[in-house]
Amino acid sequence: MQSTQENLPSGQFKRTMKARHLVMLSLGGVIGTGLFFNTGYIISTTGAAGTLLAYLIGALVVYLVMLCLGELSVAMPETGAFHVYAARYLSPATGYTVAWLYWLTWTVALGSSLTAAGFCMQYWFPQTPVWVWCLLFCVIIFLLNVVSSRFFAEGEFWFSIIKVVTILAFIILGAGAMFGFIPMKDGSSAPFLHNLTASGWLPHGGLPILMTMVAVNFAFSGTELIGIAAGETENPHKVVPMAIRTTVARLVIFFIGTVFVLAALIPMEQAGIVKSPFVLVFEKIGIPYAADIFNFVILTAILSAANSGLYASGRMLWSLSNERTLPRCFSRMTKRGIPLVAISVSMLGGLLALFSSVIAPDTVFVALSAISGFAVVAVWLSICASHYAFRRHHLRSGLPLSDLKYRAPWFPLTPVVGFVLCLLACIGLAFDPEQRIALWCGLPFVAICYGAYYFTQLLKKRELAKEAEHVA
Repeated sequence: MQSTQENLPSGQFKRTMKARHLVMLSLGGVIGTGLFFNTGYIISTTGAAGTLLAYLIGALVVYLVMLCLGELSVAMPETGAFHVYAARYLSPATGYTVAWLYWLTWTVALGSSLTAAGFCMQYWFPQTPVWVWCLLFCVIIFLLNVVSSRFFAEGEFWFSIIKVVTILAFIILGAGAMFGFIPMKDGSSAPFLHNLTASGWLPHGGLPILMTMVAVNFAFSGTELIGIAAGETENPHKVVPMAIRTTVARLVIFFIGTVFVLAALIPMEQAGIVKSPFVLVFEKIGIPYAADIFNFVILTAILSAANSGLYASGRMLWSLSNERTLPRCFSRMTKRGIPLVAISVSMLGGLLALFSSVIAPDTVFVALSAISGFAVVAVWLSICASHYAFRRHHLRSGLPLSDLKYRAPWFPLTPVVGFVLCLLACIGLAFDPEQRIALWCGLPFVAICYGAYYFTQLLKKRELAKEAEHVA
């Protein structure tokens, strides 16, 4: 391994991540505010059974997208991943737009995560201003990312371990309360599966499931980090497929198991976003020190999401620079293989998002947050489309399928069905007044990105023409 890393050309990432790092990086990016908070909103909108159905559909979407990404990332293990694939197999402008959408998603998440971490600490230290904790965590997350990719991966590994253990404990304790092994705080009898159908199977019909699919998909977002990190992984042709299988299997267990317990223990009319559904469950069970324990877990979940967010957004800026659509300074690497400028600018973007959440919470921050869910689904759309175009290009080139070290099964159904389900999720936003802002903000942002790409290309052509005239 040492000799392999020494032979890497300068300006390239070092392949220091192992399978356990890749799996935990993906899980760490997924298990966050989407699961801890959005689930309450989905239960209140679709009902308990509808929420389970929505998450099952979301799990299918994630599985299909990850199969597509697996084939692409094994064939071309590059840092920046789906941005590069979209540029190569769809169009350069699409790749540019996908990169900026994904960068914005994680940069906004970084700012909101830092703010939320500050509020978590105020629970224990109410006299200390939020901004003090924000800056402290900002420094910690920055150091985890700039020391080395291996150091970052180790930090994310242990962050994620805490969340995974907590989710498993929650499922076990919640199941015990459901079936009467653990008494309810108010002395009421075990709910069993009563709440799942208490309001009917689908109390508001099937439309709310379509309306909440972006929220469900956003809860699953982060799995695609496997593709981002493929260029820094040892033996990607072996590690990436294994990480994808392991991650998707664990996500189904964690998410479906957790949602099942939440839906069984929380009546539909009590669910919402005012309070985390996990807190509601712990209040019903009455576990001692539950608030302190869960506050700590939420804090680690937030820091883990911020850690993954800075990693992803920094790699996207590096990749844009590597493709020569941003200045070359963004692709400069330290001796440890870290894109310091790209990470620093992404951290600055996160701090700006943090300030916007404090200064104008009802305008700038809400608009940016709405783009996040839309942007993730748009990125998944590009992954499915890129895989479809890649496989067709491979076959048209006369190359045998045996050349592909990993092949997504059921082609072309896998990318086509994945694409259609993601597109339906975006359409569902139009029917939900609370989420419709994502379309009003997201679609113009996409148009601006396309326009910016063609503008940068025009400037590049003029520079080349001037250089040619100067040489002549």
